[in-house]
Parts: sequence; structure tokens; C-alpha cells
Amino acid sequence: MATLTTTVPLPGTAVSLAEKIRSRTARVGVVGLGYVGLPLAVEYAAEGYHVVGIDLNETKTARVNAGDSYVGDVPSGSLAPLVQSGLLKATADFSVVRDLDTINICVPTPLRKTKDPDMSYIVDACEAIAKYFHPGMLVILESTTYPGTTDELVRPILERGGLKAGVDFFLCFSPERVDPGNPKFQTKNIPKVVGGYTPACTEMGRLFYSQALEHVVPVASTQVAEMVKLLENTFRMINIGLANEIAMMCNGMGIDVWEVIDAAATKPFGFMPFYPGPGLGGHCIPIDPFYLSWKTKQAGIEARFIELAGYINGNMPHYVIERVQSALNEASKPVKGSHIHILGVAYKRDIDDVRESPALDIIHLLMRLGAKISYSDPYVPEVTIDGVKLHPGSEADLTAADCVVIVTDHKDFDYKSLPAKAKLVVDTRNALKGVNSPNIVRL
Repeated sequence: MATLTTTVPLPGTAVSLAEKIRSRTARVGVVGLGYVGLPLAVEYAAEGYHVVGIDLNETKTARVNAGDSYVGDVPSGSLAPLVQSGLLKATADFSVVRDLDTINICVPTPLRKTKDPDMSYIVDACEAIAKYFHPGMLVILESTTYPGTTDELVRPILERGGLKAGVDFFLCFSPERVDPGNPKFQTKNIPKVVGGYTPACTEMGRLFYSQALEHVVPVASTQVAEMVKLLENTFRMINIGLANEIAMMCNGMGIDVWEVIDAAATKPFGFMPFYPGPGLGGHCIPIDPFYLSWKTKQAGIEARFIELAGYINGNMPHYVIERVQSALNEASKPVKGSHIHILGVAYKRDIDDVRESPALDIIHLLMRLGAKISYSDPYVPEVTIDGVKLHPGSEADLTAADCVVIVTDHKDFDYKSLPAKAKLVVDTRNALKGVNSPNIVRL
């Protein structure tokens, strides 16, 4: 069982809270029951804590209370017994904060159209918490944000009533690390970074997470923890941008970029493979680096790598359209009036999440060019583009289409038979690796 390890003096509030955490009598709250919050709530309930999930979306709270999961990484079979046992419940009423000992804030932090961070969800959550805040609580922000948010934005709201962070309550930041659909790494076994406003805060965060998660990594401050998340996703964004640029170079020189990357990946040191694609999607990689870019601009620093990688990755849907146009031209077919079938609209394989999916941009661009669009995706029953509602097509759409574009490489698709069924295939994911046919056009 985890114990307090810090050598710094701890206030009495910390000792009392630590005992509650260790004895499983601490009442745990999670604000935001999405892809981050719900799995976290389930992990703590499974460890015997009484957990309350708070979400203003009453459809979500009703489904949680019915034991019906809407998050792919949380099977209803795991959720329902926890609800039935009384260990987990959900509500839209923030007044439950009066009875809580810990709160994890897992709300969205989107970008505005100007690429500025939208902190309204964090502010609203903290304002609601502050109404019922009380001494002895541990508050951990998990929403991805720019360095300084926890100390500069969250702390003043929570201290407004006179309580002091590090003395009367404990404040931390811990970056969410979620990879939806990953069967190997999920909430429990992904190392958890946590940094506090004071050493006592960090220790309380470490103690809390170590009760339910396998490995906790304490860092010196909330700013370090905030920066960790941005480095992780900026690293991926920039390297994917490089892979995309290399793909365009290789296409211009008649070189197979996929073969190049696979061969380079045989080097046992100094190289990590990243792969090109139709564009970035999801709630992290296309968005998070711009928090850092925005913050550095406030300090008069230009984040050139981030801006350039963002431009390259953001242009990939347009590049896909160019490849489709070129392929159709070879077949003496204009895009306007052509039937184009999109294979996969989720932002990554084997999940139902379409947030920031490049498929949506590709469909939008094709519709503007006058193409007739259909799509297949076993995980997405409906998408709306430019006010037009689309539903998955049939096998007949796939065979009748003038061009099939593989945008999301779900494992459920039958790729081996695709070249024989489709008139023309544009493969943006190398899903047809090893398959040779004159009607296949690769990214």
C-alpha cells in the first residue's frame, strides 16, 4: 500500500486526506465523463472508492447510471456492476462537491478558430466547484492546456474563498494520456505524470494516483507536468509533419515512401518510424501543440517548428484531393459528378471518434468540387458535413463508385478483395501494403 514519501513538513489537512485515500474512504469526484474521465472513474470505483462523475450532459449521466457505456475503452460489462454496487454514480449537479475529498477535472480544452486556447470549460468547472469547495480537498486538473494554467487560472478561483493551496487544499496537474482503442495501454497501466503547486501537493497527487494506477511519475511543479503533455504531442505532430512532407517528395520523385520508412526503421538506433496519412485527427495531436505556440508568443518566442508542421499536416486533406483528381484524370473522369466512396471516417482505426478527423475535411472538399459522396465505417453510423447528413453506404456503393479513398484503415475492412471490387482506389494509409494492382494509387 502506498505511503507518504515526502521529506517536507505536511499540514494536518494532508495527513487527514492521506489516511482517507489509503483507507479507500476518500470520496472521489471526476468532472467530465468523456474518453478521459469515465475510464478514470471506473478505475477508482474498481479499487473500492465511492466515485461520483459530474457532467452537464444529462444524456451521458443517464447512460452511466444505467450502466451503459458510450466510451469504447470502457465495456458496459465493466461499468454496470460498479453502478449496481453503488460505487459509481453520475450527476449534473455540482453540489455533490460538498461531500467529495478529491476531484479530477477532465473537461475539453478546444482551440478557437484563431488557434487561441478556449479555457471556458476549465473556468466554468472551477467556478462550479468553488461554490461548494471545502478544506482538505485534492483537486487535479487533467485537461490538456498551456504551461501556467493550473497556477494562474485554476488556483485563484479556488483560493477566492480564503483557502490556500498547499495548506488548506492540494492542487496538481496531471496530463491525460489516452490512446483510444489501444488494447495494450489503457488508463491503469499508462505511467501517470503529476506535478503539484507545492511539494505537499505533489505528494498528495502521487499518493492518490498510486492507489489505482500502476506507475506514477512525480515532477517538480504543475508547469513541468503541463509541459510534458505538450512535448509528447508536439513531438508526434512534428514528426508526422516530416513524414507527410517526405511522402510528397517521394511522390514527386516516383519513390515508394512506405518502403523508404520501413527500410529506415530497420536501423536499431537513432530512428523512430512515423507514417504519412491524410491529415491529423483526434482531440490531442492536431490541437495541443498550438497551446504551446500560443503561450510562447506571449513571451515573444516564435514556435517555428510547430507552425510549419501544423501547416503541412493541415494541408494533407488538400493533397489527398490532388491525388484523387490526378487518379480520376488518368481514368478520364472529372471530380465533378464522380461518385467517390470514403472508406473510414473516424480519426483513427477501430474507434468511433470523428473529432478533427481528416475524413471530414476530405468529404467537405470533394463535395465543394461537385462529387457525389458515400462512405463506409463500422463505427460511425452518421456524419453531417456542411449541413448534409450522411449514413454508411452499401457494398453496391463501393463497387459502383468511380473512386474509393481509404482514409481510415479499420481492421474490419476486407482490403484483399478491394482492388477487384473497386474501379479505382486511392490508399492514404498503406492499407493495401503488398497488394499490387494497376487501379491502386498510393499516397
